[in-house]
Amino acid sequence: MELDNIKYFPPELCEEMTKFSREPMIRAVMLPKATNALGFIFGGVILSEFDLAASEEAMAVAGRRVVTKLIKEVDFVAPVQVGDWVSYYARTLSTGRTSVTVEVLVVAHRGVGRDRLYKVARGEAVFVAVDDEGYPAPLLNASKS
Repeated sequence: MELDNIKYFPPELCEEMTKFSREPMIRAVMLPKATNALGFIFGGVILSEFDLAASEEAMAVAGRRVVTKLIKEVDFVAPVQVGDWVSYYARTLSTGRTSVTVEVLVVAHRGVGRDRLYKVARGEAVFVAVDDEGYPAPLLNASKS
């Protein structure tokens, strides 16, 4: 991410982002259809894309399909507004024989130039690698983690 044009980038967020992939796993623009009665984006919309970003990281590590076993905790710390870009940065925390634990950092890019960054949420999810029949299967790329 090019940071030269960022006007608001809290130091603690800058430090936190260094622990994750340089590029987001996914990024989405938040549209009015995803708002609650207060005009903010539903937490469920963020949670759905959180799961998608985490599963992409888990599949890359597992080398095969994965299913969500558990979303351990997602701490929502700031609202998301219509028009925000929301980026989901992922990293692998640990692997087991058939499981991958992924952490996701959610960041909103706000403003016309997307030049103000805000931490929105952070959490963990656990995935289980599955074979073609949907049964738990060993990770194929365990050395990647």
